[in-house]
Amino acid sequence: MQLFYVPNFSLDEPYLTPEESHHAVKVLRLKAGAELHLTDGAGNLYTTEIAEPHFKKTRLFVNQVAKPQTPRPVYVHLVVAPTKSPERMEWFVEKAIEIGVEEISFVLCEHSEKKQLNFERIQRVAISAMKQSLKLFMPRLNPLMTFADFMHKPFVQSQRFIAYLPEKAPPMLASRVKPMQSYCLLIGPEGDFSSKEVNWAMANEFQPVSLGQSRLRTETAALIGVHTFNLLNGM
Repeated sequence: MQLFYVPNFSLDEPYLTPEESHHAVKVLRLKAGAELHLTDGAGNLYTTEIAEPHFKKTRLFVNQVAKPQTPRPVYVHLVVAPTKSPERMEWFVEKAIEIGVEEISFVLCEHSEKKQLNFERIQRVAISAMKQSLKLFMPRLNPLMTFADFMHKPFVQSQRFIAYLPEKAPPMLASRVKPMQSYCLLIGPEGDFSSKEVNWAMANEFQPVSLGQSRLRTETAALIGVHTFNLLNGM
């Protein structure tokens, strides 16, 4: 099954987006009558067929609406400082969505070398990963913000962690994760979090954790965090 993505899909106006219309008509060369499966990214799956193919606005017939999928019983929120290489950050987003993540935030830290983020590109990578892995929920992506701005937001996750490298290694993340909870994990830049940022996080009930004895790249550490949450919850 190939999955198409149409946010805010309407049964009253069943059209593909311009991007998906171009992909269906110009790339895949689908004709009238071709079956399409699409999601709105909110847990809904629609079985449709092309009524009027058009490279900008393809009209559909909706043949079946599946029972809405319920959200996962866990909530994984990864907060990551962008890497110097945009490709490595895109790789992380792709793989994290394939494994399972509900929210990704990007933060600018004191030791960050990368000061900008191509958020539109990240969104495109995320949509592609969601469709490729046949997921019906589009993770929430938050644009780049300062660490201070992030710390001023209300925290709703029941378990909060910060992964960094103090002189004395903190407990392993896996030993601190309680099953079927909501989680937030902070992953710093290549130069790690500053002591001010660590103290600020701990004042907001973030527990210091380790991701292992190896020295990890930012995107590798973030992906290990995603995998740990999913593995320990049997996801």
